Amino acid sequence: MGAIGFDNEKYLEEQRHYILERVKQSDGKLYLECGGKLLFDYHASRVLPGFDPNVKMRVFQSLKDQIDVIICIHSGDIERRKMRSDFGITYDTDVFKMIDDFSKWGLKVSRVVITRFDEEPGSVHFKNILEQRGITVYTHRSTHGYPNNVDLIVSDEGYGANPYIKTDRPVVIVTGPGPGSGKLGTCLSQMYHDYKAGRHSGYSKFETFPIWNLPIDHPVNIAYESATADIGDKNLIDHFHASAYNQITVNYSRDLEAYPLLNRILSKITGKECPYKSPTDMGVNRCGFGIIDDEVVRRAGEQEIIRRYYRAACEYVQGIGTKDTVERSLSIMDGAKLSSENRSVVPAAEHALEKGIERNKGINGIVCAAAIELPDGRIVAGCNSPFLHASSALILNAVKVLADIDHEIDLISPAIVQSVTAMKRDVLNGRGVSLNLDEVLICLAMSCAISKDAKKASEVLPLLNGCEVHMTHIPSSGDSSGLRKLVLNVTSDPRFPTSSMYNPA
Repeated sequence: MGAIGFDNEKYLEEQRHYILERVKQSDGKLYLECGGKLLFDYHASRVLPGFDPNVKMRVFQSLKDQIDVIICIHSGDIERRKMRSDFGITYDTDVFKMIDDFSKWGLKVSRVVITRFDEEPGSVHFKNILEQRGITVYTHRSTHGYPNNVDLIVSDEGYGANPYIKTDRPVVIVTGPGPGSGKLGTCLSQMYHDYKAGRHSGYSKFETFPIWNLPIDHPVNIAYESATADIGDKNLIDHFHASAYNQITVNYSRDLEAYPLLNRILSKITGKECPYKSPTDMGVNRCGFGIIDDEVVRRAGEQEIIRRYYRAACEYVQGIGTKDTVERSLSIMDGAKLSSENRSVVPAAEHALEKGIERNKGINGIVCAAAIELPDGRIVAGCNSPFLHASSALILNAVKVLADIDHEIDLISPAIVQSVTAMKRDVLNGRGVSLNLDEVLICLAMSCAISKDAKKASEVLPLLNGCEVHMTHIPSSGDSSGLRKLVLNVTSDPRFPTSSMYNPA
């Protein structure tokens, strides 16, 4: 376990108390727009060591008797099959996952809204599936007049044209699988209907990053800017807050740009002056108060900035990212005075690659390498072979070191490796027959039944959680799956392991 920079219990109590205070200020009904990830927030756990990726859901679980949940998804994201990269699933599939995940935490989701709906076939199909499973699905079309004509927006032809979503409890969580899901519009539409019916309600925003009470140039906040390089978010001083309270706080460009319009809409809905003097005022984020070691989170933020650059570079060569995002990520990294040399596993992987190339002189085949930094700071490397992918060799080498097993011992019987290889080559007609990490983890589990060393190695696998890894090539799907299951922080050079156009192994 590495150094801890965040106290979950301190944050949980602070966040819970502040949400309840905001409910009181909202006359007993609060629509809470939740940006970012409520579950499995691995970005937060990477930049705030010690942060429980599910602590935000723990906050809501402690208030579950006072909470209703609405999930929003943009129809365009359904049609485009937009992906959530950390799980490798589409946004519409993520809605199913969110419903199940909320249920496991004791929070029932029975309301889903498809926003900017226009009878798209994929959205209609998605709606039918949900309704067959007992979920009430609402459809909101694009709001007339948005964003400039406030009088039309706040009218029966604007927000009033959306069906009202009945909720019973004082806190309504409005969330979605990603940005642009229509969460804000849903909150405002609900408030319009409430006020028209004589029911007073309020709005707040629950978003973790940037952390408003950290400096704008803090690595944790810079890491957020790098994480959103694809949509061009910029961290800015909240000048509205500075003017109102003479206090320096940090927000992001989209919120600052949207605030004047949101202020006008809220005033028009409620018929009185907006209670919030700034975008920072609207938020209920208390994450900054959970930081207990600034130096630890600074170092973690710096690592995330470098990781985000590598991710952007790899997505660009894979055709799912843009050159602008790469250049912006590089500019952010340069501005933070960081480079790949500040990520210790990068030079270690490059050194392992050089050694691998030297060993394989005169032998056909492409050499790939990878390196991992263990919890105690030791660095272990691995190279590919005719039987193993580089990530497979890396993990087997790492668990040998952690379990104090001699490097020459085979954790997986050569007979098992040869049998699986033969199956892939001769029966399944596979093009790549060496074992990817997903396959090696299964083989290791099988070997536990016949090998004490394999069992010993398997028992230390959880110690790899959160370790840093760098690869000299983009991992295959099977490697990515295994690396994700082990919860490793992986970067890779933006190059493919082979010249093949199709690399599913």
